[in-house]
Amino acid sequence: MPIGEICNREVVIAHVEDSVLHAAQLMREHHVGDVLVVRQSNGSCMPVGIVTDRDLVIEILATEIDPNTLTVGDIMASELATVKEDISVFEAIRFMRIKGIRRLPVVDDNGNLVGVVTLDDLLELLVEELGLLVKLIAHEQKKEASVRP
Repeated sequence: MPIGEICNREVVIAHVEDSVLHAAQLMREHHVGDVLVVRQSNGSCMPVGIVTDRDLVIEILATEIDPNTLTVGDIMASELATVKEDISVFEAIRFMRIKGIRRLPVVDDNGNLVGVVTLDDLLELLVEELGLLVKLIAHEQKKEASVRP
């Protein structure tokens, strides 16, 4: 299954020049743990960074910096790992493990933002699939018991 089929296409975005406070407010408003930082021009929306709730705590709160004095561009993780929407779910999981990331922006062939997939999304999918396998095992056992009492 391609990652583009399961990624969340309703992505909360911010711009490089937005304040850190604005990013935090977006996270609270949308109940998410990150905002993707994008550059938009001529109808394209390209991810250039990410800011997470952990970034806000470690970089701003713990150091007692005023969140109005910094932009998301100042604290974003600028070496952003992305994947194309046509790679498989398992390739995406492997990539996330290698990079040590919990959130992965998904892009099209032109590098435009399509969505984001998170560790939570993948765990939910895998648990659902494993549940179906467990039901298959139980079904087969019942079937065999009825054929061979």
